[in-house]
Parts: sequence; structure tokens; C-alpha cells
Amino acid sequence: MTTPIQSAATTELGEEQLGLFLYQMVLIRRFEEKCGELYTKGKIKGFLHLYTGQEACAVGAIAALEERDKIVTHYRDHGHALARGLDPNRVMAELFGKATGVSGGRGGSMHLYDITKGFLGGYAIVAAHLPLAVGLGVASQMKKEDSVALCIFGDGSVGEGEFHEALNMSVLWKTPTIFFCENNLYGMGVPLKESLSTDIPKLAAAYNMPAVSVDGMDVLAVHTAMKEAVAHARSGNGPYFVEAMTYRYRGHSMADPELYRLKDEIERYRKRDCIERLKTQMFEAGQLDEAKFEQIAVRVEQVVEDSIEFAERSPQPGLDTLFDFVTKEPARG
Repeated sequence: MTTPIQSAATTELGEEQLGLFLYQMVLIRRFEEKCGELYTKGKIKGFLHLYTGQEACAVGAIAALEERDKIVTHYRDHGHALARGLDPNRVMAELFGKATGVSGGRGGSMHLYDITKGFLGGYAIVAAHLPLAVGLGVASQMKKEDSVALCIFGDGSVGEGEFHEALNMSVLWKTPTIFFCENNLYGMGVPLKESLSTDIPKLAAAYNMPAVSVDGMDVLAVHTAMKEAVAHARSGNGPYFVEAMTYRYRGHSMADPELYRLKDEIERYRKRDCIERLKTQMFEAGQLDEAKFEQIAVRVEQVVEDSIEFAERSPQPGLDTLFDFVTKEPARG
């Protein structure tokens, strides 16, 4: 059933915005499903970390930003890239390692990047990008850009030193940085409850920054929290911390045999699926029917199939570009 808060949100945002949320979440879901298939066929190589189940986090959070704002994120980054509006064709080409990819085929799954969208990378080293987000906040202050930096990371980052260093510096320097923790309950195969003795927002509160926890399976709850976070940071009040309680339906990566959790746990979370939840809310509000949803599904399928075709026919990076973008050590003596 839709709660009064959810009903208010559906009325406030309107059918067009909610329809966009639904389209983006369905696109991310289908894109990731196809990536899983393509990985098993050897089309996508290296590591592949799928985002299925967490779509409401990316869509709800990133929709609260403006074009001038910046994003840095972790290696489960396909959903964030698509929610930010990166071209699905070029994202898929990057996963294929093709020259037409968003990172020229050099980054692959974990290192999507598009400066024209303010999407400044997925980062494979856990928590390494948190200090970068603080630096982006400092840059915004120095340049008087009135932009905020969104830093997306997983619960596995909170045990790293960079997490604490970044939060502390951000408060001391009052940077317009939003720390967005996607808490999917597991750091690889380790349950968070076995690796952390307290709640994550309490760690942020210890550094004197506002910290909230929201239902990360509800795109409206995420969006509402993020709007408040953005308003706080953009007004010069310093950083803000949002924890989104979510769940990944697949393993840590495609190489994960998933021996650490029971199937009924996964099914329990699937019953709270973010796409089905928004569909229900829109149905109840008279903003969606089966025909309209079918149009969304057909459109998504075409976009994903087009991206695969684009990636298939794109060229590999030429050997003559092997040393491009590599800084050479200056001669000595």
C-alpha cells in the first residue's frame, strides 16, 4: 500500500517526472541483465559488478542534482552513469573495451567517465574517491561555482581510513560535499553486522555533519532525502550524509558464487523491489496503466539492443594509441 508520504510525493513530482524515474530504473535493470548475459558469452571481460536491485538509489539521488554538480562513485557504477544521462551506447562500448566507449575502452566496467556530464569516474579502490569528493568541494568553493559534489560509496568503505579522513576534512573546510552510502548489507561476502559495531550514520554524526538513513528501495524516499542534502550543501552549510538501505540481487561480482546468503533473503528483498513499488504507486495515483508501462519496456529494450549493436560494431582501440594519456617521466641528467 502507498503511504501518505508517498502519495504526497507522487502528487508533487507529477506524472512526467515519475515516468522518467520509472524509465531510468527499468533501463538500468535491463541494461544490467544484458551485461550479465554478455559477460557469460565473453563479450565483456574483466570484473563486472551488477547493480540490479539498487536502481532507486542511483535514480533518486542523481535526479536531485543540477548539471553543474559533480559525481564520483564506486566500481558498481553502470546505474549511476545511466541515471546521470551518459549515452547507453558509449557505456556499453566501454564495457566491451571499444574505442567508442566513454573512457576510450581503457576503463571498462569499473571506470566509466564523462566530463561533459560531470561524471568524474567510477573508482576501483574502495573509499579512494572520498577524498576526491572533498577536493571537488574545495574546487567549487575556490571557483565560486555554486556546485555540489556527490560521492557515492558502499558500506564496505566505512572501515577504510579515507572514509574518516574525508568526512573530517569536509566538515573542517565546510565543503559542499554529499556523502551517499549505498548500504546493501554486504562488503563483498561479509555481512555488515559482522564487521561494524554501530550504525553508519552515527559515524557521520560523530564528525558533526547531518546524517540520515532512508529506504533505498524507495526512489521517492531517496529523492526527498537528497533534495534536502543538496539544498543544505549548496547553501554553504557544509557536507551532508545520506545512508540508503538497499540490496543487490546478484553477487558482489560475476565471479561470486554467493555462498554467504540464503535464497529466501534475496526473495524477501525482491518483494520490496523498487520498480514494482513505483509502478504500484503510479497505478494507484492514476498516472500509469499497463499499456503505458509496456511502452516503457519496449523503449528500454530497443535502447539496450541498440547499445549492444553499437558496441559490437565499434572498433578496438588502435595499437598506435597504446601510450596515449600516459605521462612520461621527464629525462634526467
